[in-house]
Amino acid sequence: MKRKAKPKIAFLREKAGLTQLELSRIVGVTESTIQNWESGRTGTDHIYRIIRFCQALNCRVEELIEYVSESTPEKPTTTKLSSLSDIHNLLGIDEKEVLGEQNTQSQSNNLEKY
Repeated sequence: MKRKAKPKIAFLREKAGLTQLELSRIVGVTESTIQNWESGRTGTDHIYRIIRFCQALNCRVEELIEYVSESTPEKPTTTKLSSLSDIHNLLGIDEKEVLGEQNTQSQSNNLEKY
């Protein structure tokens, strides 16, 4: 006769003094997912797989997972910009267009004075 594992999530959650909503937020799932796991309706496939891993490797769940710190993103290299032209190049802006816009704007300002 094959035995079916019944998750003890509800028992352990209550023992920890957590509601289903609190546990769902900690775990990063919805409250209904916690309800389904606790009732055994869904999610037990993963539990069975972890149990089989541990049995096959003769280890505890804690031994199955290695915790490593996440790598920190590399600092972007800074480029010393010595001129407005360097900034335009960095941004991919055509300097001639910028100068053309400045001249057009300057002419508009001069016309507004008259």
